[in-house]
Amino acid sequence: METRTLGRTGLDISLLSIGGLYTSSLAYGVSETKRIMHRATELGINAVDTAPAYADSEATLGKAIDGLSAPLIITTKLGGRPTPFDPQSVAGLRQSLEESLQLLGRESVDILMIHEPDRPQQYAWWTSYDPLEGPVLELMESLKREGKVRYTGLAGTTVSEMTYLVNQDKFDVVLTAFNYNALFREAASTVIPAATSLNMGVVLGSVFGQGFLTRCPQGLTESDKVWLAEARRQQLAAYVKLLDEAGMSAVELCLRFAVSDSRIHTIPIGCKTIDQLEACVAAVNQGPLPEDIRARLDEIAEMVPYRPFEEPMILPLGKSYTGPGIANMGAAVQVGKVAAAKLSRPI
Repeated sequence: METRTLGRTGLDISLLSIGGLYTSSLAYGVSETKRIMHRATELGINAVDTAPAYADSEATLGKAIDGLSAPLIITTKLGGRPTPFDPQSVAGLRQSLEESLQLLGRESVDILMIHEPDRPQQYAWWTSYDPLEGPVLELMESLKREGKVRYTGLAGTTVSEMTYLVNQDKFDVVLTAFNYNALFREAASTVIPAATSLNMGVVLGSVFGQGFLTRCPQGLTESDKVWLAEARRQQLAAYVKLLDEAGMSAVELCLRFAVSDSRIHTIPIGCKTIDQLEACVAAVNQGPLPEDIRARLDEIAEMVPYRPFEEPMILPLGKSYTGPGIANMGAAVQVGKVAAAKLSRPI
């Protein structure tokens, strides 16, 4: 598999990496994760991204890679552990990393990211924005000096906030999710250009839009027609038509779109099975999208250049909702990672 240099880290990272949400009991546990990790390394994948917030991913992954001789670039995160979580507690944050290392069976991790640094209502990481300050910054530098962490990063989902944090030039890698895929392009405006200008590594999460880009070809439910904006419905119809005309699966189109962008260094895929893993690898190995298909896809993405105000962060396409909750889909949908685990396709 093709590798790209992960920005200033200098690490040669495979174009696909393993996303840790489903290296857990949210999928098929240790036995299947072990099979996936061994097959992934055979196919040239050399990186995995996990987090304390991904259920028991770290523990499952640690058991699955025990004894695996292939080199792995391992990323984990700070956030959500220990509970109750206090992002201002240096002792608690250090404890979280120590637990990650113990669960993963490692003395160090290659990349340690701050999880959701851009949503202060979720985690109040920062004591000041100008200048950017917070206990986590000094701690991460200490962990680097101690050799427990090689590089640091940010993992978030917004655009304006993430761009501001990237521009502080205090981190080596950025993982941007939910905002750059075949139809959503918000991160292309500032997040990705800012990271590229600073030679940061760029990790692209949620290339399948938490599964909605692979589910919408199956058709919309009556519930979908209630909460989806008319412009979005038209866009999804055009996207499905393009898939039919191109003779491509949604998995292939989405992955080949992502690898067309040389600024993206690796794409974590949340595969539950070896079949899903192999399908993703086969798609990426076909290379970037043909120019005519890419041009048409760009036109379709431009139909809804910014997300409608009431649209939930994770589009719950294909799910049926009844009763008063349908008036507010944002409240009806769990936007956390556990909700995404209910999807039947890789994310």
